[in-house]
Amino acid sequence: MEIEEGDIILCTVDRIVGTGVFVKIEGTSKEGGITLSEIAPGRIRNLRDYVVPKKKIVCKVLRIDSSENIHLSLRRVTPKEIKEVKEKYQLESSYQKMLKTVLGEIAEKIIAEIQKKEKLVDFLQASKEDSKELEKIVGKEQAKKILDILKNQKKKTYEIKKVFDLTTNQPNGLELIKNILKSVEKAEIKYISAGKYSIKTKDANIKNADHQLKKIIDKIRKQAKTNKLDFDFKEK
Repeated sequence: MEIEEGDIILCTVDRIVGTGVFVKIEGTSKEGGITLSEIAPGRIRNLRDYVVPKKKIVCKVLRIDSSENIHLSLRRVTPKEIKEVKEKYQLESSYQKMLKTVLGEIAEKIIAEIQKKEKLVDFLQASKEDSKELEKIVGKEQAKKILDILKNQKKKTYEIKKVFDLTTNQPNGLELIKNILKSVEKAEIKYISAGKYSIKTKDANIKNADHQLKKIIDKIRKQAKTNKLDFDFKEK
């Protein structure tokens, strides 16, 4: 499973060394580290009030350096993101149980094979649209059983929401802003207050929703620059 900067991921605290925290990243064999300043805002009197070995925590990937060290943050994750990741983990667990029921003894091997490339949830959700990869791994008969179960499950939609500022002093500024916002597709934009807007995307795959939102924000930024508008977006 590929891990990218900006990803929100589930981890299990492995050990605490001094003021550093080392975690195992769920669904992978990889490890990440959290410095004291990225545990929580403000002064931390007791590190173990926030992290203890074997505790599951949700982190944000800050960067992956040239040595493939994964630097994480606990404090930069919002309550909403924590909820979404934990819901996805619960779904992943339910998918694993379903595969074990359908596939029996070979389930563990199949799950490990899938997780080498991507998250089980993402793989199975994609299989609903195109089952070729699933059929290659488990065969057509077993793939059909799995897909029948998946299609009968209630579909979960993930929502990603951000806030940005778009302002200008130009005489035709309002018209320029309207044109930029009208050009946005696959997202919902709402006016909050003077120059401030919220933008929201939805998808059955949380990673896709986040990726789509980042692309739209980047498009708005470029259009604002072209039209000499003031654009401000801070990743929280």
